[in-house]
Amino acid sequence: LVMCSTDNKPSKEAQYISLLKQKKVDGIIVSTGFSEEALLQSLIEQHIPIALLARDMPSLEADSVKVDDAWGGYRAVSHLVELGHRRIAVIAEDLKLANMRERVQGYWRALSEAEIPFDDGLVEVSDFSADGAKNCAYRLLERPKPPTAIFACNDLLATGVIRAARELGLTIPWDLSVVGFDDIAVAEIVDPPLTTVAQPIARMGRQVIDLLVEEIRGQK
Repeated sequence: LVMCSTDNKPSKEAQYISLLKQKKVDGIIVSTGFSEEALLQSLIEQHIPIALLARDMPSLEADSVKVDDAWGGYRAVSHLVELGHRRIAVIAEDLKLANMRERVQGYWRALSEAEIPFDDGLVEVSDFSADGAKNCAYRLLERPKPPTAIFACNDLLATGVIRAARELGLTIPWDLSVVGFDDIAVAEIVDPPLTTVAQPIARMGRQVIDLLVEEIRGQK
């Protein structure tokens, strides 16, 4: 097993794919935030089996395993609506990422169904870091009419929101409700534990391996 961490940087992804090709790996699972479609297409044309995890690229002839991100975003925000919140903000990563766009679409849908007017001032885009999310949360919470709840589109961003709230003297969940997405280990470590939309990561990992092995064995 060869694992390569790209830090969501396209240049590192290209370097690692080149390295894996040199190592003549039997197959590659791609689970990065950014991917050059042409780069992955070249792997397919060279008959290198690939499969995508937690993302989808419909233009490629490749298997993918992912959750319904729009439904997850909808359920996260619907939960906040059920708690009585009307001013709900969202912090996402780069909206060029399909899963981020879909989670924000779920946010919009939940607001629409609850007849809550959309306020683009309650939408922030962060880089992939807790510090970036903290800065976004500061901007939201220091508005004249701050949100009473924030949906962070992944758990790492949610930790940044929690840090900002504490630095501003806010108590979670009494002064501010926070919901994340993914259910990574940090969700249980923070105090209080983070409410989050859980992805079945282990199950997804098993399924993508099964699909890739079938491809490698020519059983597809």
